[in-house]
Order: sequence, then structure tokens, then C-alpha cells
Amino acid sequence: MTKNLPPGAMFALIACGTVLGIAGTDLVLPAVPSLPQSLGGTTALAQLVLAAYALGTLIGLIAFGELGARFDPRKLLVWSLGLFTLTSFLAVLVPSIEWLIVLRLAQGAFGSGPAVFAPGFISSSNSHDRAATVLGRLGSIESLTPALAPIAGAYLLALGGWQISFAVLGGLGLAVSAVTWRYVASFPGRDRAPTPHQSYMTIIRDRAFLRYALSQAFSLGSILVFVFGAPAVLTGPLGKGIQYFVILQVCGIAMFVIGANLSSSLARRFGTDRVIATGTCVLTPAFFLILVYAAAGGENFAVLVALWIIVNLGFGTRGPVGFHQAIVASQGDHSRGAALVIASILGTAAIGTAITAPFIGMGLWPLASAGTAIAFLGLLSLVALRPSAARSTSRSQR
Repeated sequence: MTKNLPPGAMFALIACGTVLGIAGTDLVLPAVPSLPQSLGGTTALAQLVLAAYALGTLIGLIAFGELGARFDPRKLLVWSLGLFTLTSFLAVLVPSIEWLIVLRLAQGAFGSGPAVFAPGFISSSNSHDRAATVLGRLGSIESLTPALAPIAGAYLLALGGWQISFAVLGGLGLAVSAVTWRYVASFPGRDRAPTPHQSYMTIIRDRAFLRYALSQAFSLGSILVFVFGAPAVLTGPLGKGIQYFVILQVCGIAMFVIGANLSSSLARRFGTDRVIATGTCVLTPAFFLILVYAAAGGENFAVLVALWIIVNLGFGTRGPVGFHQAIVASQGDHSRGAALVIASILGTAAIGTAITAPFIGMGLWPLASAGTAIAFLGLLSLVALRPSAARSTSRSQR
């Protein structure tokens, strides 16, 4: 008879599954510049290895969000983790970069399941107030993963070839899927069947959800596009080693952690909407300053680090509360709401990475231009979709 998992162990397992899917992008990131030399192809084609995973995840999020409303999410979770593991191991054996791009599309789709089902599992196994706290904690962990995983990826690349990152993803996927399969009966099933009128469109039509979801997607998407291209720019046009990318990420992580730790307390003191707006207003001008510096021909790494610190401090301040507000605004449909928010983030990253890929060899300014434009869209979403004065006053008093 299967023993029930304690709440802490269940949360840890859920978090491991979601982090694994997100790390599937960033753990591989430092190895991307070396792929053309190992598998053939061009630098632009290598960037599509990242874009394909993001696009696959986008497809998987929407598909699993809908499947979860029709079938047992516990079984879907096991299948998702198992197929992610299989595609990770197969990636080690690819003969060309084109095949790797195809497998990355499938790997991203299969790895998206845990992120879709996590909110439903947490909501069903916790009280309302407790569920909100745990969902916020999960969102913070997920937000940290894109910052931490590239550092681990750089270390793995130093140990050997690009295949090590995929082998590690396969090994971790095997461990998580095996434990999940062993204890899947402990996870809560659906409390009830979804109402017939409930759908993605029901959530998308909600102005409040769109405001928080789009601002979150564009804010984080701007950072991801920049991070995805940074290794190729630093090691290529700027003529620096991959260790400079690690330094850039460490500094960014430090500021993100500071901002994220202050986020909730600032929201309680000044209001959630004000904190989200302030963080976005810090993030966007900081990206613009990077663009101005790059357009002027600046290549001083210390200046880039200083501006990148400001970018990450801005997102750290707004990121956790912004994600939580989007989930809260999804009308109680946490699985579809989470799928839409994360899909929007990764869709932004995929499109932005694909657009900048042909220009990646021209220096820092294409990445800075993309980051600035996308971050501005996040700011525009907050302004264009802001609620009426009466609703704004009511929300700020909560």
C-alpha cells in the first residue's frame, strides 16, 4: 500500500517537477555557443535550439492545461515527466543540430506538464489562505530557476561536452518521474469536473487577468531574451569567455533575490499594484540605458553588469507579486491560468529569441533593443489595461 506523502515532501516533489521543466532551457544555455562547432550549423541556428524548447513548452502548456480539465492530472503528470526524461536522453545521441532542434521542441512540450498541474495540486491539498502562500512560494522558486540554472550549466560545460547538460536533465527527470510514479496516488485528484462554460477564452477576456499576465510575461520575457543571447554575444562579438556570463548572472541573481525578498513586504506597505508598477518602471529604463550604451559602442563589462543589476532588481521587486496576482485573477481556474501566464512568458522568449538570432553576431545592441522593446510592452500593459479609479482605490486598500 502506498504511503501518503507529508505536505512538505509533496511540495518538494511538485517544485522539482516544475523546476526541471524550466531548467530544460537554462541548463543548456551556456553550451549553445559551442553547438555549431560540435554539430554543424550556424550561430543563428544554434539559437533556435533555445527558441524550439520555448515554443515546445508553449504548445505543451496549452495542451496540458486542456487535457488536465478532461483527464486525471496525476496520470498526465507521470506521462509528462517520463516523456521529458526520454527526449532528454535521446538528445545526447543526435547526429546534427537540426535533429537537436526537433527533439528540443518535443522536450519542451513534455516538460511543461508539472507547471500546469502544480497549482491544482497545491490548491486541492491546502486551505485557501495556505494555498495562496504556497503558490507564491512556488512562483518565487520558478522565478529563480532561469537565473540559477545557467550557472550550473556553465559548470557542466566545463566538465565535458554539451551532451552532459542533456544527460543530467535525463538523470534528474528519471529520478523525479520514478518518485512521482511511486507516490502519485498521494496527490489530490480533481475536486470536481470543470463547468461547461469554463475555457481559456473565459480567462483571457478578463481585463484584470490580461493586465497582470501580460505585464508579467513581457517583464520576464525581456530578461529571458537577453539571457538567451548573452553567452553568444559575450563569447563572440565582445571577445570574452563564458566566465563573464557567469559573473553577469551571479550579479543579476543577487539583486533579484534582494528584490524578491522585499517584494511581499513592500506590497503590504504600499499596495501590490504600486509595487508591480514601480518594479516595471525600474526595469524598462534600465534596459533602455543598456541600449544607449551599446549603440554608443560601449563594451566595458563593468558598466553592463551595473545596468544588469538594476534590471534584475526591478524584476525581483515586481516578479513574485506580479505572478501571484495573475494567478489570483484567473477566476479560480489555476491550471489554465498558470498555463496562460507561463505560456505567455515563454512565447515572448521564443519569439524574441527567434527574431534576434540572425543579428546575434552584430554585438550587444540587438539584444538590448529586444529587451527594451519587450520591457516597454510590459509597462504599456499596466497603463493601457489599468482598472477604473474606483476599482484601483478598492484594490489598494486590501
